[in-house]
Amino acid sequence: MGKDVILITGGAGFIGSNLVRYLDSAGYSLRILDNFSAGRASDLQDLPVAIHSGDIRNRQEVDSAVAGARQVIHLAAHTGVLDSIQDPETNMDINLRGTLHLLQAAVRHGVDRFIFASTGGAIVGEVEPPVHEDMVPRPISPYGASKLAGEGYCAAFWGSYGLKTVALRFTNVYGPYSYNKGSVIAKFFRRVLAGEDLIIYGDGEQTRDFVYVGDIARAIAAALESPLPYGQPIQLGTGSETSINALVAAMQGVVQEVPFPPVRHVPAPPGEVRRNFVSLQRAEHYLDFAPQVSLETGLELTWAWFRQHWPCP
Repeated sequence: MGKDVILITGGAGFIGSNLVRYLDSAGYSLRILDNFSAGRASDLQDLPVAIHSGDIRNRQEVDSAVAGARQVIHLAAHTGVLDSIQDPETNMDINLRGTLHLLQAAVRHGVDRFIFASTGGAIVGEVEPPVHEDMVPRPISPYGASKLAGEGYCAAFWGSYGLKTVALRFTNVYGPYSYNKGSVIAKFFRRVLAGEDLIIYGDGEQTRDFVYVGDIARAIAAALESPLPYGQPIQLGTGSETSINALVAAMQGVVQEVPFPPVRHVPAPPGEVRRNFVSLQRAEHYLDFAPQVSLETGLELTWAWFRQHWPCP
């Protein structure tokens, strides 16, 4: 296990920084490919990880990073529903073209397993939860469409080239190292520390499945070793839904050291799902996965990290 190299794209980003620490503690040999548009090399400076500075849209940089890797964990992406609506071309270029470059390089260099970070609610659209893998995809944002296309290419590369691919569909991941993450928990903690109002879109009764990043790291590690349904997706989350209003109340219970700012409601934008939580049946079967960190504990850990590291240099 310690000799085979694992390449993590986006390894200096939010999930990547947590995953590198988890896999390093498990004895893996790690390499990352990151353009540092969101991640920070300084977060990895004390870890034994080989760093390739490059962009997944650049074929030569991708090829250099993949060469010699036994497995690839593809986290690098243009994330966010609203950002994808504002700039669908960049979203497509990074999420689809970059993924294709990595898949092609994986085939050229004989990579054994390719793990693709995908998403759940953005792909299936507005459906009655719990979201499961057999639902017909109907993405309602360019972000969801780009991730669905990435899943399609992963399935095609398993079918056409025998590359062992699997798409892990994350729900709303939160935790330490989320400097630049645009999702609600990181954004709200940053605004609390800045003394800025919290902005809720719509009535706040929309729900999400919030999963702590440590649980996601454990699931990815399991996907490196477990027999998988190649070419298919696996949902990852907690299996429970929390409204944004309930989330804010939970955050108020965690934040004690600073005044909690006012909450303002603004009109809801298009392209966002009303209700979302996932079925964990496939994750339980293939990855022996069950979330271990409760929302309250996860919020406490995330708040403690932000208190120590924000504002960051």
